[in-house]
Amino acid sequence: MNFEITEQERAIREAVLQTCSPFTEDYWLARDADEAFPDEFYDAMAKAGWLGIAMPEAYGGSGLGVSEASILMQTVAETGACMSGASSIHINIFGLMPIVVFGTEEQKKRFLPPIIDGSMRSCFGVTEPNTGLNTTQLKTRAVKKGDHYVVHGQKVWISTAQKANKILLLARTTPLEECKSHSHGLSLFYTDLDRSKIDVRKIDKMGRHSVDSNELFIDGLEIPVEDLIGEEGMGFKYILHGMNPERVLIAAEAIGIGRIALRKAAEYSNERIVFNRPIGQNQSIQHPLARNWMELEAADLMTRKAGWLYDAGKECGTEANAAKYLAGEAGFRACEQAVMTHGGFGYAREYHVERYLREVLITRIAPVSREMILSYVAERVLNLKKSY
Repeated sequence: MNFEITEQERAIREAVLQTCSPFTEDYWLARDADEAFPDEFYDAMAKAGWLGIAMPEAYGGSGLGVSEASILMQTVAETGACMSGASSIHINIFGLMPIVVFGTEEQKKRFLPPIIDGSMRSCFGVTEPNTGLNTTQLKTRAVKKGDHYVVHGQKVWISTAQKANKILLLARTTPLEECKSHSHGLSLFYTDLDRSKIDVRKIDKMGRHSVDSNELFIDGLEIPVEDLIGEEGMGFKYILHGMNPERVLIAAEAIGIGRIALRKAAEYSNERIVFNRPIGQNQSIQHPLARNWMELEAADLMTRKAGWLYDAGKECGTEANAAKYLAGEAGFRACEQAVMTHGGFGYAREYHVERYLREVLITRIAPVSREMILSYVAERVLNLKKSY
């Protein structure tokens, strides 16, 4: 077992840092204030080739794995970009993996190069207001009519829909009562986000202001049959294929945010003089920060393990979920402690740590709740009976 960072991983981190260097914390503070999408950052990441890090080389990508992608996303978050930077490119990194795995050759050639070079922007349309994590109960309906499907329904918490040209959409093509199981009858489409048929309404939220979250109201969207990914009715299976990598990437991002928060807190502790001594000399400051470091390192090990398992083609559901849970909790506690270490200044935007705290909260909520992960581990690892 070798825990050393490889030369390739080190090179990825250094190159990402170089790409991110023009986008200082002041840049992200400004985007937090004006709520403008970080177009300059997105374009720079596309130009540097990072958007295709995990996509096949045949379509313009680098052909690397989730392990390398997690280093990319962790580094982006750790620069102070936090979830604002990570979420602006997240779907490019692994969001279209169902197309890579289940799409036709024609679809891959048509859909993947534009997402890799950054010329096309996409969003992920799964979550609905009344189903939450109970994905098999989705109500959005797609009815086939000749050479196209007609879609009606509603989606919520759809990131980047204000800018997106395309949508990866999960909809029910067979009524639930006609299906042999709840997981059947859902189909996956990758199609144009036609704003004449989709009303996109921005949600005002707590953090990550520069990357929009939206409600989508779909009324008569027509999708050509050639935009159906894989087989009709198998969309839930296809979506599941991308869930473990997403959990690994979210975990990496949470660790990145936690690490910059911890670094800021340690630096401030050495500089801030109270009662004629730096506050970092006090164990009441030292011990919580030391605990934060250990928690982040432990979460990072689980994240790296989950990524390795996925890239090796091994079962990784438990590890991916555990990584997301541990990293989300560790990142949050590090950001919370950073605010508390700064005292009153931690509440001031110019010190950035309050922004870290607002943004790291996302990693505890999405794409799956802490409680669902605990239930998953209880059932799959401890063989306890299903509780819901």
